[in-house]
Amino acid sequence: MTGTRTFADARAWARTGTELMLDAVAGLDEAAFSAPSVLPEWTRKHLVAHVAANADALGNLVHWAATGEQTPMYASAEERAAGIAKGPTLSADELRSWLTTSAHELAEGLDRLTDEQWHREVVTAQGRTVPATELPWMRAREVCVHAVDLGTGVVTFADLPKGFLTALVGEIRAKRGLTELPDGPLPEVAAWLAGRPHTLADAPELGPWL
Repeated sequence: MTGTRTFADARAWARTGTELMLDAVAGLDEAAFSAPSVLPEWTRKHLVAHVAANADALGNLVHWAATGEQTPMYASAEERAAGIAKGPTLSADELRSWLTTSAHELAEGLDRLTDEQWHREVVTAQGRTVPATELPWMRAREVCVHAVDLGTGVVTFADLPKGFLTALVGEIRAKRGLTELPDGPLPEVAAWLAGRPHTLADAPELGPWL
C-alpha cells in the first residue's frame, strides 16, 4: 500500500480538499460550529481557525518563494497557538469568511508562482527545508484530513481521493517506521495511521499525527 505522488496530483488534492472543507462548514450554524471536533479539546471553531491560519502561514512561504525574502510560516509557536485560540472568539460567519478568503488567497498565490519560483527552497514550521513544490501537498494534507476531523459526517476518509490516501499512508508509514500495516480498506488504514477513529479490529493504538 504505497504510492508516489506528482506535483499535479498534490495541486489537485489541495483543490479537492479545500472544496470538501468549505462544503462541510457551509451549513453549520453557531451551535454546530461550537460543537466538539474529532480532535481532543478542539471545537470545530478551533479546527476551522487552524485551517484558515494554515492557509495564511503557507501564504508566507509562497511570498518567500516568489520574492526570495525569508518569511517564516509563523513568527513563533505562540503566534500559531494564538491563531487557533482565536477561533472560539469569532462567529460562524466570520470563521467561514476567514476560511474562504485565506484559501482563495493561497490558491491565487500558488497560481502566480513561476517555474523558477516553484523550485526555490523555503523552510516549514517544523524546520524542514523543502522546495516550494511541496506546498500543495502540505495544504492537501491539512484540508483533506481536517475536513474529516470536523466530525460532521459530511466528509469521511472514504470520501478522500484514493491517490491522496495512498500517498498519505506511504508518508505516515515511513514517518512512523512501520514495516507492516493491518489488513483493511484503504480509508480505514489511513485513519488508523493518522491516529483517527477507525474500524480496524485488533490494530494497535497510535498517537495523533498532523
